[in-house]
Amino acid sequence: MPIHYDKHPGGADGLEHVVLITIDRPERRNALDMYHFRDLTQAWKTFRFDDDAWVAVITGVERNFMSGADLKDYMPQVTALYQEIAKGEVTEIDGCKLSDGQRAVLRDVKLYKPIVAAINGPCVAGGMEMLGGVDIRVATEHASFGVMEPKRGLFAGGGTTARLPRQIPFPAAMAFLLTAEAFPAEDALRMGLINEIVPEDELLERAFDWARRIAVNAPLAVQATKESVIRGLSTTLAEAYDIEQELSQRIFATDDAKEGPKAFADKRPPNWQAR
Repeated sequence: MPIHYDKHPGGADGLEHVVLITIDRPERRNALDMYHFRDLTQAWKTFRFDDDAWVAVITGVERNFMSGADLKDYMPQVTALYQEIAKGEVTEIDGCKLSDGQRAVLRDVKLYKPIVAAINGPCVAGGMEMLGGVDIRVATEHASFGVMEPKRGLFAGGGTTARLPRQIPFPAAMAFLLTAEAFPAEDALRMGLINEIVPEDELLERAFDWARRIAVNAPLAVQATKESVIRGLSTTLAEAYDIEQELSQRIFATDDAKEGPKAFADKRPPNWQAR
């Protein structure tokens, strides 16, 4: 299967609640057709509803991260699907839905579990769309980043025009959006798009290190923190405060909120139950 979903990579070394999602289609530089978008959507859905999975790391194979839709295959497939839906006979083909392309890149998906990207190659078009839904971003020096759709007469409709200007300074966002050029990792770091650049042979371990540092914390508190940020960014400051208060009350009512202070008093590591 070209989309791999591996639970507990590394076993008992702090990754017990971490999953690794790998995009594996190097023959097309990890460009995805309709079936791969379906499978990536399913991977995110599995992660979302698995209570034992607290953090995800996503990467690609063979110096490829994700280069978006495979235009050679994807466009004819989607056109055929549109035609079948228009006939009123089906809503999907082989389990593929029109919404898969957007859900795979985390557009308008209520997934508040933290995600770490290990970017080992081109992260362009749909890759940049998906990056907007990722929290921690680690890249190698040969990674590149670009919103390439306008170069093909297309539109980046997977969330980039909405999320990118909210995540990095406006001039930097517009440089990506209007030039449709690929920027090297050094530029992406300077613009604030990624967290750090690491040697290629250290990439995955560094991403796992970020995952460990997140997973050691109370999972419900971490998820509520991300939810507060994501929901708050789409509203006014006053409404964001209301969201924050709502989530604060929810978390203080959990068993983990009792366990954290008790573990501190007992001078021992907390035993999170995610409840």
